Amino acid sequence: MHPELARLLKEIEAEARQTAPYTGIAAFDARVLQALADVPRAEFVPADERVSAYLDMPLPIGHGQTISQPYVVALMTDLLRPAAGDKVLEIGAGSGYQAAVLARLVRQVHTIEIVPALAHACRERLARLGVANVVVHEGDGGAGWADEAPFDAIVVTAAARRVSPALLAQLKPGGRLAIPLGEPDGSQELVLLEKDARGEIAARAVLPVRFVPLTGANA
Repeated sequence: MHPELARLLKEIEAEARQTAPYTGIAAFDARVLQALADVPRAEFVPADERVSAYLDMPLPIGHGQTISQPYVVALMTDLLRPAAGDKVLEIGAGSGYQAAVLARLVRQVHTIEIVPALAHACRERLARLGVANVVVHEGDGGAGWADEAPFDAIVVTAAARRVSPALLAQLKPGGRLAIPLGEPDGSQELVLLEKDARGEIAARAVLPVRFVPLTGANA
């Protein structure tokens, strides 16, 4: 393993322990950490940012968007409790990094990106890297993707003011939805929502976060 990657994984594990009083997770699932080890983050950032690819920090990817901090990717992935047979929806494909991590853990990922140039680049990047179980859609992610619903899990990688009813409707009973909620320039909280067998929703705040804002008519 590359020394910079090994250091990053140790930092992620340390941060998990530090934030456990808030998240309830002192150690991430070993499968999640292995997925982060297997996905080359340097392939998902612009060339001039590759020197920072294995730092535990978000990085710009153009069009006012970012690739998330690796610790946050690990946390959101772990919160979903991904299983091998799952079908997952991601809102906000960005560079495709989160989708590629999920793809190591589940059967299929559908990811939606509202910026055409990012959607195109994401699709090409995943194909070049041989990630065959991610489908990249261009559109308004707040509306979900009804044609492929329901989903075992949903992850939103941009901050919304509210949870879209469409996303809740497209979540399977027993499913989990991780989403940052809050104002674009104000406080934000990562929230986990769980739908029980009767369709009832339970929500809990996980951790203060900072994400770029979700855009689109359903933001």
